[in-house]
Amino acid sequence: MTQMGGSLLKQRIAYFSMEIALSNDIHTYSGGLGVLAGDTIRSSADLNIPLVAVTLISKKGYFRQELTCDGRQIEHPDPWDPSRFMQQLPEEVTVQIEGRNVHIKAWLYTVKSPIGGSVPVYFLDTDVEGNSPEDREITSFLYGGDERYRIKQEIVLGIGGVRMLEKLRIDVRKYHMNEGHSSFLALELLRKHEMNVDKVRNMCIFTTHTPVEAGHDKFSYNLVQEVLGEFIPFSVLRSLGGHDRLNMTLLALNLSNYINGVAKRHKMISEEMFPSYEIHAITNRIHSYTWTCESFKRLYDKYLPGWAHEPE
Repeated sequence: MTQMGGSLLKQRIAYFSMEIALSNDIHTYSGGLGVLAGDTIRSSADLNIPLVAVTLISKKGYFRQELTCDGRQIEHPDPWDPSRFMQQLPEEVTVQIEGRNVHIKAWLYTVKSPIGGSVPVYFLDTDVEGNSPEDREITSFLYGGDERYRIKQEIVLGIGGVRMLEKLRIDVRKYHMNEGHSSFLALELLRKHEMNVDKVRNMCIFTTHTPVEAGHDKFSYNLVQEVLGEFIPFSVLRSLGGHDRLNMTLLALNLSNYINGVAKRHKMISEEMFPSYEIHAITNRIHSYTWTCESFKRLYDKYLPGWAHEPE
């Protein structure tokens, strides 16, 4: 990285993910998608890649599981306190949801590599003074509520996330959508760049994770109209996101110039699901330093010096 020009070093890759797993005490993840996102961020810090990450604060977590005597699952809120781990920033942006302004702030958490690099992670929060009680809850639960709640979250993540990075004066060179939840960011870029699809496509990268139809978010256009309004002309939106329903995966596919799945087999299945698109295979890995217990770290340090300095 030290050989790159100064202007490129100032430019960032913006990595958007609905969930990110950074710590057991930060309840902003539910499973593999978040774990992969966290390990991607840690590896980027190790490699000193100029990355910033954007996600939601999810103050009430995903859920805490309870199993009854007869084996039924009961879900409970799993709240946590962001102020214990991160700093709330003064900057504020707004997005339009159901015709009203929703205010968004961000919390900053810095992922630090054991070998010196770091990556800032911005957690978006609508629990902000000036918002209605309903809007303050948008970023409360990870994957909570119904379709209306979900599309509101995805507006905050995608559109609000782009605006927050601009407000923070972060110069973004590429936008990486980790799954389709953040695809609205591409619509914000379309508006910003006068509906230039080719320009936006050259700015975006998309990683798809889910090889089953039910795993791809789809919203009726009536719901989109009610919640988002005519953010861009509906004729354009339908051409990019699907004729019958807004398919967030299809939207990301159409507005990205590089697309990857997370295994060779997954690439094959994804190309069967979306046959008009070239999908590359990048097999999931883990961040070895994070997932190695302390006793083995000491063992490896003794007999394999430098093992933690090799993210590959």
